[in-house]
Amino acid sequence: MKRIMLMVCIMLICIPAASIFAQDHSTDGEEAAGSIADSLKYLAAAIAVSISCIAGGIAVGRIGSAAMGAMSENPDLFGKALPFVGLAEGICLWGFLVALLILFI
Repeated sequence: MKRIMLMVCIMLICIPAASIFAQDHSTDGEEAAGSIADSLKYLAAAIAVSISCIAGGIAVGRIGSAAMGAMSENPDLFGKALPFVGLAEGICLWGFLVALLILFI
């Protein structure tokens, strides 16, 4: 529980930093509204990547430890356990894909 709270605190500190540093400082009123929309896009992309990577790390940790325990008892399970770890890593790739779609569309 302490680790999860620590990760949430780090995420709450790092995500707004992406929005703050990505802002365009313009003086025109119409351009200022556009820069706010752009900063929200950057913030949404950062949230998508950070949550998916944290979730992927938790999933890989749990699946990897269970797979290692199963392989220590039966080494023939290596081929069956490895794809599950790859599926858990795919969560991060989906988050990155969503972030790219948010930024470029």
